Amino acid sequence: MSDLRAAVVGTGFIGRVHVEAIRRLGAQVVGLLGSAPGRAQPVADELGVPRVYRDLAELLGDDAVDVVHIASPNHAHFDQAKQALLAGKHVVCEKPLAMSSAETAELAGLARASGRVAAVNYNARFYPQVTEARSRVLRGDLGDLRLITGSYRQDWLAESTDWNWRIESEAGGPLRSVADIGSHLLDTLSFVTGARVTHVMADLMTFLPVRQRPTGPVETFASTSGAPTEPVEIRTDDAAALLVRFENGARGALVISQVSMGHKNSVEFEIAGSSSALAWSSESAEQLWLGHRHEPNQLLARDPSLLSPAAASVAFLPGGHNEGFASSFKGLHRAVYESVVAQSGAGTAPQVPFASFDDGHQDALIMDAILASAHSGSWTAVEAASPSAPSRPAESDNR
Repeated sequence: MSDLRAAVVGTGFIGRVHVEAIRRLGAQVVGLLGSAPGRAQPVADELGVPRVYRDLAELLGDDAVDVVHIASPNHAHFDQAKQALLAGKHVVCEKPLAMSSAETAELAGLARASGRVAAVNYNARFYPQVTEARSRVLRGDLGDLRLITGSYRQDWLAESTDWNWRIESEAGGPLRSVADIGSHLLDTLSFVTGARVTHVMADLMTFLPVRQRPTGPVETFASTSGAPTEPVEIRTDDAAALLVRFENGARGALVISQVSMGHKNSVEFEIAGSSSALAWSSESAEQLWLGHRHEPNQLLARDPSLLSPAAASVAFLPGGHNEGFASSFKGLHRAVYESVVAQSGAGTAPQVPFASFDDGHQDALIMDAILASAHSGSWTAVEAASPSAPSRPAESDNR
């Protein structure tokens, strides 16, 4: 793995997280591409990255680059991922994979035809306790799945003076809270349950119809206090309430919000089955709650010796030594890089499946259904991706 070399597109908050995770694997980060060389160079200097590219063509023409990590604004994902695949590079792309399901369908088809490893950066799969939840569900510990509840809540866009490029539909797409963070929750639930979302009922909410946009650029999660602003009408969702049906018969109720005071980055879910239940929260990521009727409930700590083989494979520290957000990126990127090495016959496939471009396309189809449901006020079916393109890699040891 130390022979693999990566370039990262995007120098904001998430781009930096990618750089650090790649290095924790022992792989090399050989260059950065930002919105402009002048903006990227200070980040490269800070992180010790040796090269800043002038443009995407220069990056893709660099034979030293094996894997391209795309952490740019949403509207750039499609072209950057497409060009990277056509250039023969492996790709890790932030979500959403593209701005429309037509674009994600093209990327998914191109990824399959290219034979390159192509992943969407849904990192929540790689919290050990989330993978443990999946192992228990697929093993049948919960019985028949009945009710799934969950939320993804933040407060960083809760005031009218809060601003980020995601708010603008031209840069972020027609959905904001649902596409930006709700997509993580939906992918996590499909991952844990092994079941596709088939129908949705959506209520989208814009509580701040006018915001104060700074006249200069703003980094993700950065304060805009004191910056010159101008009023802008908002057309994207601050929050959403979703009812969901899964292909295994389970029903779900989900809340997505970027305007919930006091929640910085809170992902939660509970899955109730006919035999038992389980629950997990990113704010208590080291624990998995196990619910029973005829015996005491349990809290399972993140201890590799107590977890399933798949979950233990993404637990990097001994029990009692807390892991978190950054380690979930390390786990995801390790799975991608292991897959790259496995293609050469020099290694084995990862135990935990990362989200493929086919998964990214399926998630775009869910977004289409959510938009349609919000406009019609009725249940809307989610189109299934082509059966010739299975969205989930085969299981390893979890069943």
